[in-house]
Amino acid sequence: MRTILSSVLIVLVTLLVPASAVAYWADRELGDADRYTAAMSPLAENPKVQEVVVTQVSRALAGQIDAGPFQIGVDTLLGEALHSFAGTAAYRTAWDAANRAAHVAFLDALTTGHGDALTIDLAPVIAQVRGDLVADEVPFADRIPVTHLTVKVMEYDNLAALRKGFHMLQVAGVWLPVLTLVLAAAAIAVAVHRRRAVMATGVGLAVGAGLLWLAVDVCRRLTLDDLPADIDRPAAGAVYDALTAYLRTTAWVVLLIGLAAVLAAWVMGRLRRTP
Repeated sequence: MRTILSSVLIVLVTLLVPASAVAYWADRELGDADRYTAAMSPLAENPKVQEVVVTQVSRALAGQIDAGPFQIGVDTLLGEALHSFAGTAAYRTAWDAANRAAHVAFLDALTTGHGDALTIDLAPVIAQVRGDLVADEVPFADRIPVTHLTVKVMEYDNLAALRKGFHMLQVAGVWLPVLTLVLAAAAIAVAVHRRRAVMATGVGLAVGAGLLWLAVDVCRRLTLDDLPADIDRPAAGAVYDALTAYLRTTAWVVLLIGLAAVLAAWVMGRLRRTP
């Protein structure tokens, strides 16, 4: 009976590993402005994301500067300035500011029921570009309007279901990981052969880590396949990877812990058999 109970608990642990990791991620990573901004910050140096930003800002500002016969030259100069600006520290600062503001919209979309997309307001980027060009005394730079330019990086047809799932994950964010640890300890404690239970639990953790990795990969494919045609997929993929980097890291950590438990139990068994 104890062996059966231990086995059932180990199976539960295996299934709860990916669920608890996702719950904690949703509550503590996506729900926190600082961690969200930190996750998105590396995208400032991603060429695909930079290209989307430059293209969107260029389109928004094209023709808004009245330069008379010099219009084409000014638009060209602005495009070149945007490409150069995308690789600077000032751009990264503006990008972080834009993403911190976007976090409010992100949580609003997932918690209040408003909107159906993840968007980023590039107004801080435009303001920084304008300031740099004015400082460099570029002609007509002071006429660049600092407009609110909203760029969609992800959009969903059925965001209502995603909102419900996100709410459930937030509720379970702390308690589910704790429950997983308690069940793992209980599986070992009730087992008749605890060394074997440790090995089995380690295997369960490793399998759970694999399930987590698989879930992240499958959801990535489904998310990108469900995007509208006008959204740049490489850029959206980069956003998805940045947001789920914590889950991939967690999968590796749990995998290593599981394998370490298996190895430790195996070594203990060998030592006991050594005369």
